[in-house]
Amino acid sequence: MSRRIPCSLTIAGTDPSGGAGIQADLKTFQELKSYGMSVITSVVAQNTTGVQDIHHLPIGMLEAQLDSIRSDMPVHAVKTGMIANREMMKRIGEWLKDESSPYVMDPVMVAQSGDPLIQPEARQFLRENLLPLTAIVTPNIPEAEDIIGEKITTLEDMKLAAESIVKSFGAGAALIKGGHMEGEAIDYLFDGTTMHVFSSDRVETKNTHGTGCTYSAAITAYLSQGVPLVDAVEKAKNYVTAAIRHSFSLGKGSGPTNHWATREEVFHYE
Repeated sequence: MSRRIPCSLTIAGTDPSGGAGIQADLKTFQELKSYGMSVITSVVAQNTTGVQDIHHLPIGMLEAQLDSIRSDMPVHAVKTGMIANREMMKRIGEWLKDESSPYVMDPVMVAQSGDPLIQPEARQFLRENLLPLTAIVTPNIPEAEDIIGEKITTLEDMKLAAESIVKSFGAGAALIKGGHMEGEAIDYLFDGTTMHVFSSDRVETKNTHGTGCTYSAAITAYLSQGVPLVDAVEKAKNYVTAAIRHSFSLGKGSGPTNHWATREEVFHYE
C-alpha cells in the first residue's frame, strides 16, 4: 500500500553556520521524517556570535520561489521564520490565504544575539495580517511582549499572553515558550478553548542557537504527518528538549542544538 509523503515548507532566512533559520528547519524536517522544502526571504551572514550582515531578496524572487512550490509540490504544513519587511509579509500572506495546510508562525524578531531581524513597521502588519492566518504561533517571551504590548514576568502572565494572542489577535493557537524564565522550562499552549502546559527540566547550557527555529519546525513536521496540534506540540517539546540536552560547543559563541539527538545512537561532544 502506498503512503503519502508528508511535506513541510519553511519560509525564512538563512544561517550559514547551520544552527538556525532555513538550515535548522530542514535538518529538523529530515530528522522527523517530513520531506523538507524551503523559500528564502533573506540571506543572513550570521554565526554563533551574532549577525554580521543581511541581504533581503527582491520581492520578485520571493514570489518566484513561492510559485515554484505551488506549481509542482504538495505542502502539508508550512512555517515562517524571519520575514524582514512589510512587502514580504504582504506577498507571503496572500500566498498563505490560498493554502489549506496548517501554518506555523515563529515570529522571529530579534536574533538570540540581540540583533534585530525585522523592520519596526512590519511588526504591526504581522499582528494584523499574518497572525489571523496561523494554526499556531510560537513566540518566546520577548516576542510575545512585542505582540501584546505588555511585559511578561510571571507564569500567569504567560497564560494571559497566550489567551490574548488568540482572542485579541486572531491566532489559531498560541504557544508561549518559557525559556527566558527561571526554574523549569514551562511552555503554555492556548488552543482557543483549553490551556495546555508542557514542562521539562531546564538544561544549563549556553548552546541554544536555533532552539526557536527547531521547536517550530518540529511542530510543522508533525502537523505535516497529520498529528493533532496538541500532540504535535508535545512531541516537538520532547524533541527540542533532547536537542538542547545534547547540544554541543561549536563555534565561539552560543553553540547549536543537536538535531540528531533523538536517534538511537546519540552523538556526544565536548
